[in-house]
Amino acid sequence: MTNCITGRYRLHFLDSNILLYSISGDPAERGKRERAIGLMDRDGGALSVQVLQEFYAEATRPTRRDPLPHKTAAALVAAWTRFKVQALTMPILAGALEIKAAHGLSYWDSAVVAAARALGCGELFSEDLPHGREVDGVRIVDPFR
Repeated sequence: MTNCITGRYRLHFLDSNILLYSISGDPAERGKRERAIGLMDRDGGALSVQVLQEFYAEATRPTRRDPLPHKTAAALVAAWTRFKVQALTMPILAGALEIKAAHGLSYWDSAVVAAARALGCGELFSEDLPHGREVDGVRIVDPFR
């Protein structure tokens, strides 16, 4: 599968952990925060509604070390719609089920890959998925390795 080109930039998909590290105030995560912000500042970013939902749920979780108030988290979600965003659709669901069966990933991880694939992303940046693995033309990259 060839990468989707928007203008002259290749799309790269950002998983929810990238968004979460971008707002981390934990001194031990400073390097990851800077790397996440760098990825988000690059042209050609993409994500999915699922990723935005996961970000919001985790960022506002009451048991989180530094939970965001609803208003702040919602504002970040709105700001991140500047990226190309893949909606949750029946083809994404069907693709996730196919990826799960073929590659043994969890359903939720498969849905992230299906969204990246639907957008034509060549790379999916995630700390949670197997680094270096290629799934249906999408190469998984752990940017924190």
